[in-house]
Amino acid sequence: MSETNEWIELSRDCEAAMVPAGNTVLLPKGTKAVITQSLGGSFTLHVPEFGGLMRISNRDADAVGQEAAAEPVAADGDLEAMVRAQLKTCYDPEIPVNIVDLGLVYDVQIHAGEGDLHRVDVKMTLTAQGCGMGPNIAADAQYKIESLPDIESANVEIVWTPAWNPNMISPEGRAKLGMD
Repeated sequence: MSETNEWIELSRDCEAAMVPAGNTVLLPKGTKAVITQSLGGSFTLHVPEFGGLMRISNRDADAVGQEAAAEPVAADGDLEAMVRAQLKTCYDPEIPVNIVDLGLVYDVQIHAGEGDLHRVDVKMTLTAQGCGMGPNIAADAQYKIESLPDIESANVEIVWTPAWNPNMISPEGRAKLGMD
């Protein structure tokens, strides 16, 4: 995780999602911000001028003076392992643990598609039903899965059963959050 207390200035306009509401806004070139979290290729910014925290994607890394993160790929060629590796690069903008280790990913199904391509269905949840960032997190997961070779399409569905609870956090996630 990368955090700074230094003010940056956006080098160009870029879209951002307001945290935790999830509404999309356009941050104009010259907006001053502090990067509070940089995980999985996305950036959480503190932008007082726009009312608080904003999340921008890896595609806009250059706007905050960063390099876009390389997409991870599992070395063994196992498609499910590659999908799970991509999901481990998806983060809630307020929690420094990926969605897999948070216990938010309930199911990953891979289906045959056209030719050698595959369709991926993911069922995931959120830590709270009122989280406005859910669609943004799901869209990030879908985008990253669809960037894999041999993937035709991905569908990431947010479900509420079973209800998430902190016992679902992996040992790695618990250690990162200081819960052990």
